[in-house]
Amino acid sequence: MTVRKTDAKPVPEGQAGGPSDGVEAGPSVQRPPAEVRYAQELAALRSDDRDPRPPGWKLSLRAARRFVIGDTAAGISRKFVGNPSLVDRALVTLATSRGLMLVGEPGTAKSLLSELIAAAVSGDSTLTVQGGAATTEDQIKYGWNYALLVAEGPSTRSLVPAPMLRGMAEGRLVRFEEITRCPLEVQDSLLSLLSERVVAIPELTGPDGMVFARQGFNVIATANTRDRGVNEMSAALKRRFNFETVFPIPDLDTELALVEAEVSTLLRRSGVEPPPDRDVLEVLVGTFRELRAGGGPDGSGAGPDRPSAVMSTAEAVSVAHAVGVRGWFLRGEPGSAADVVACLAGTAAKDSPEDLARLRRYLEQQVPRRRGPQWQALHDARHLLAD
Repeated sequence: MTVRKTDAKPVPEGQAGGPSDGVEAGPSVQRPPAEVRYAQELAALRSDDRDPRPPGWKLSLRAARRFVIGDTAAGISRKFVGNPSLVDRALVTLATSRGLMLVGEPGTAKSLLSELIAAAVSGDSTLTVQGGAATTEDQIKYGWNYALLVAEGPSTRSLVPAPMLRGMAEGRLVRFEEITRCPLEVQDSLLSLLSERVVAIPELTGPDGMVFARQGFNVIATANTRDRGVNEMSAALKRRFNFETVFPIPDLDTELALVEAEVSTLLRRSGVEPPPDRDVLEVLVGTFRELRAGGGPDGSGAGPDRPSAVMSTAEAVSVAHAVGVRGWFLRGEPGSAADVVACLAGTAAKDSPEDLARLRRYLEQQVPRRRGPQWQALHDARHLLAD
């Protein structure tokens, strides 16, 4: 059976692996997929790749690894800040018949890692299922164009392939985000697909009624540990995945460098001219790290004032972006420590009103122990915290 693609703009030659149809990197696109953002790097890796490749892969395991964790000598940027051995294990898993499950706290770059790996392996990271309570089996496998279905009956013309069917027919990786947010019956629709590597379409007859997975197909799923128990995966489905845990960034300097790089890019896209103030970013990242630990600057472990909200690196990037936008568009200057206080409430008080009280106690009791003008400015601006 041939699965039709919807009409899309042709992909220019040289963009490694054929990046997402109809997507171009430009000022009007807020966030192009990884295969478009890093098209030149992928093209360079493909042209120099002499290592053996698993069937259906666009790059060898070594080249895919270099794409994700970087290679300074070859001009390949580092995109994922984490343990390189995690990337190795993830790539090895995807070269087998098992799917890959990335688990961890929210904001630990699980989705980014799955996107980068899909771009490297398949040249396309957009075959994605976003899990949720309203996700249906049709959104995973296939649906129908009901106008054609009524007019012509079931046929390949009226079939609308979903990401999983396309991934199997085209031999590509499929990303399944937040799989544990889906109802159990929707999760279990993957069982035969992952074990038998075939999708049956009972409405069609003959060879069109079976779609067999081509070489290169596999699944990368993600799940947040905070969602554990919401829709726990069945033991049968777990057996079809290898599980890898993505941990938060361990040291301040690495996290600060990552936040600075990401925020600088976001601010440029938002029309903010000055770069972020590094001293302000250091205060922001330090605040997030201390709140995550529930302790103060002494580095003590998780204490009673640890917020229930997610104080992740991704949230730090979001707050730093808001700080820069606030400073530039309201006052024509880079964001300040006072802007950090004004923007923190929306992050710290998402899950529980008590989190706002925890943040207030942190600003009043812990911040004065830190030395430096920006920390003092953070303390002085504590009155800006919304009630």
